[in-house]
Amino acid sequence: MKGFFKYLLASILGVIIAMFLFFFITIGIIGAAISKQDQVVKIEKNTILHITLDQEITDRSNKNPMEAFDFTSFKPTTQLGLNSILENIKKAKDDGNIAGIYLDLTIIPAGIATIEEIRNALLDFKTSGKFIISYADIYTQPSYYLASVADKVYLNPEGMVLFAGLRAEMLFFKEALQKLGIEMQIIRHGKFKSAMEPFMYTKMSDENREQTMTYLNAIWNKMLVGISETRNISVDDLNKIANNLSIKNAETAVEFKFIDGLKYKDELLDELKEKTEKKSIDKIKTINLSKYSKVPKQGRKALEKNKIAVIYASGNVIMGEGAEGTIGSDRISKAIRNARMDTSVKAIVFRVNSGGGDPLASEVIWREVKLAQEVKPVIASLGDVAASGGYYIVCPAQTIVASPNTITGSIGVFGALPNGKELMNKKLGIYTDVAKTNENADMGSFFRPLTAQEREFIQFEIEEIYGTFITHVAEGRSMTKEEVDEIGQGRVWSGANAIEIGLIDEFGGLDKAIELAALAANLEEYRVIELPKLKDPFEQILEDLKGNVRVSILKNELGDEYVYYETLQNIKSMKGIQARIPFEIEIY
Repeated sequence: MKGFFKYLLASILGVIIAMFLFFFITIGIIGAAISKQDQVVKIEKNTILHITLDQEITDRSNKNPMEAFDFTSFKPTTQLGLNSILENIKKAKDDGNIAGIYLDLTIIPAGIATIEEIRNALLDFKTSGKFIISYADIYTQPSYYLASVADKVYLNPEGMVLFAGLRAEMLFFKEALQKLGIEMQIIRHGKFKSAMEPFMYTKMSDENREQTMTYLNAIWNKMLVGISETRNISVDDLNKIANNLSIKNAETAVEFKFIDGLKYKDELLDELKEKTEKKSIDKIKTINLSKYSKVPKQGRKALEKNKIAVIYASGNVIMGEGAEGTIGSDRISKAIRNARMDTSVKAIVFRVNSGGGDPLASEVIWREVKLAQEVKPVIASLGDVAASGGYYIVCPAQTIVASPNTITGSIGVFGALPNGKELMNKKLGIYTDVAKTNENADMGSFFRPLTAQEREFIQFEIEEIYGTFITHVAEGRSMTKEEVDEIGQGRVWSGANAIEIGLIDEFGGLDKAIELAALAANLEEYRVIELPKLKDPFEQILEDLKGNVRVSILKNELGDEYVYYETLQNIKSMKGIQARIPFEIEIY
């Protein structure tokens, strides 16, 4: 028996030691890979910047090494944010060693406003006289919109260009819930606040259809105008091509001037060889965006004392600290406060990409933006979406900049409480009983409907929040509350529409916002700092290794469907009354 326990304890100890060794070896491997990635890179003359945009594009590059670590190959894959992509294109424009850009495009997992910013950066790059060549096996509508800036757009001879227009599809659950015996009790302000329509109707309301068609047409028209200008095809002809499904194969894509030629990859490489004056294709020098980020910028100036702080706020607006990818009220308000109190920070750019969330969290952040605006210029830069709570937090800014394709507005508030009494009692035969000290102590219970008094109480809360919301917007935008209510009511607008009704001031992306901030602060020389500060990579490894391993595995297994899992998790995190855009938007 003693021998048994001795061997058992020895085995347990061996397993523990092995686990510790595995952990430290893993950390060592990851650390070595990260250190290698941080090394300065040098490039030769006539190098081609090879741009692939097949990973999710966030507003800001994430220094967290575990965020994009590939646990199947055990290698880190750098996840570049929009800020780094734009900086690399700008750097390449003035880099004498970069001969041109090769756009290697597939499906681009990014919003159309993000693609618009990259497209504008490429248009600026073209003023250098350097070439841009695009190639793909299949062009989706967003990837073709980006590719259309290129000097030459090529397609695989058996490839395809998808071009049919935009649509919005919405699921409605009312009758399914009725069959289950669940009633969604909806309390809202705003006839356009359509977040709860899937639980109320079996089709879009007239108001929802109106707002949907308005922003869809605005985004589509912006895409058509952009393609028309670079491809020399009229907008009318582009609409006819979409309506008639004229692009049936690769040959018709050439016929209708969407494509300049059909090439296999080897033929494309031959052209790149000629462009860079190489003797053979194996001599072609290319560099991807990740590695090019490590190439020092030519003619870098000494660090300027004066700063412009770019504060990134992306994700759901929530109470508390939050993490990268969420807008935690404590973390973001602290970053704004620090920038306000730092005398070397002369202006603030508040970059927001959010469909909203908790109105109280929005109020906490709004307060800090307002205080900052009173002492130094605050320029808001809107990403793909800055709506509802996402608009709430930017409305005090001096100037609001957005893409014509940005989704914004959605000034409205809603709450929803499920009543499962019929499901529990009639469908499942489950009953509850409650002991309570006061009449409304079980308000919001899943097992009974709201009383008239409780509905009135929640409606009062929603009206209070909505009143505060439109008051803030009215003050920030120099409008009356009545004028804000007229364009509010939960209605969603595109940037192209929002500029006409006074919700934004100028078209542009992050670079434009920084330019306006410098102008407002009378700065000719300055440097940009980014807030909130990202954690040290090794600190991040130790802090959330377990959680990010799980996320990495899920992303690997679910692939494109991971977005639905993420959306479900966001829904589960909703608490109480929400100031939130009523849908998720993806353009194909």
